[in-house]
Amino acid sequence: MSAGTIRPSAAASAAALAALHRACFDEPWDEAAIRELLAMPGAFAYEAGEPPSLDGLVIARVAGGEAEILTIGVRPGARGSGLGRRLLEAAAIHAAALGAEALFLEVAEDNHDALRLYESSGFYLVGIRPGYYRKGGVPVAARTLKLDLAPPPEAAINP
Repeated sequence: MSAGTIRPSAAASAAALAALHRACFDEPWDEAAIRELLAMPGAFAYEAGEPPSLDGLVIARVAGGEAEILTIGVRPGARGSGLGRRLLEAAAIHAAALGAEALFLEVAEDNHDALRLYESSGFYLVGIRPGYYRKGGVPVAARTLKLDLAPPPEAAINP
């Protein structure tokens, strides 16, 4: 399986997901937190790469007709390869198949690369959360973005 292959992830990959999260974020989630997230009703994840050295991840959940990306990240050395877009698309397709009509996420307002990705993928601004993130002790606002999801074709749900 190539490093660019996107596949569903499970609790068995929690250690590898946590290691990747550490490489991507200033305030990473540990293995226990990732296991807890994946055990939540409606939660799902996708990964790319080969454990223990993953290149990308997305963790999301669906509830009440809405979905939320809890985290999405690509290893710094793999950024710019289109992997983030493919992970985002996998999450959107899966969320729609589970009945979500909208997909939400939050992103730091100074994360310009991510903002470009989300905007070019059809997300739009629905809110701002002042001081939601901390970077080097400095508060940074989060932008709350939304993507309207088309219902999946009937055949995708009931093959």
